[in-house]
Amino acid sequence: MATRSSRATAPLSAYVLHRYDWSESSLILDMFTREQGRLAVAAKGAKRPYSQLRSVLLPFQRINLVLGRAPAGEASSEVQTLRSAEWAGGAAMLTGAHLFSGFYLNELLMKLLARHDPHAALFDAYAQTLPSLVSTEDAAVEAALRAFELRLLKEIGLLPELSQVTLTQQPVQAERRYTLLAEAGVAAPRAGEADVPGNTLIMLQAALEHGSLAALQQACEPVLPALKTQLRGLLHYHLGGAPLRTRQVMMELQNLAPPSSSTPRIGHESPR
Repeated sequence: MATRSSRATAPLSAYVLHRYDWSESSLILDMFTREQGRLAVAAKGAKRPYSQLRSVLLPFQRINLVLGRAPAGEASSEVQTLRSAEWAGGAAMLTGAHLFSGFYLNELLMKLLARHDPHAALFDAYAQTLPSLVSTEDAAVEAALRAFELRLLKEIGLLPELSQVTLTQQPVQAERRYTLLAEAGVAAPRAGEADVPGNTLIMLQAALEHGSLAALQQACEPVLPALKTQLRGLLHYHLGGAPLRTRQVMMELQNLAPPSSSTPRIGHESPR
């Protein structure tokens, strides 16, 4: 009879992006792993009251999971079976308004990342971004979201070189202003378009190449409104115009809240 070690793969570092009911007692999980990218995982019995997995398979919590080895010749897109999962430590779970920022990141990952396509640097950026979302400073949270959007777009090859004009391949001039267009990349702004200084684009590119998320967040801070508008257009284009559910829910909550309400505004429809 096969031993447990022969039926299971090596442990993976992972986050739960989304959970789907599979049966009365089980779940299908959309997982973001450092080693294998996005995976579909079946967690049998995870919904049972006495299951130890109930307190582990939560969003925004880093976990170590072991999966069953797929049978020889089976397509890699098949759902894999969860063998075990353990909390790997880290920051406290997001709560309240901060949950929407976290779910926004999760939705971007689910819609823009292909399955079984590892992005270790992006996984690390996600892990580093989550603690920033609990800041009481709106600007800090927005800078964290914009920095992650930039890192995500760069990692999947959808972000143009920010330090050069895309069509001419000429270096961006620090003293001039530019816009970021989905169809044309870095370009001179047209009338009415949001723009940013060239020196900001140069700093953003340098931070992306260096890999420092803190430096990237810092470079985002002086141009948050314009950068939000430009990245919104870029993401909308690459999502095929499909609306983000997190954004829709937040807009619905804002419409329901009275003017004096302190309902937080998260994601692209707000200061976030």
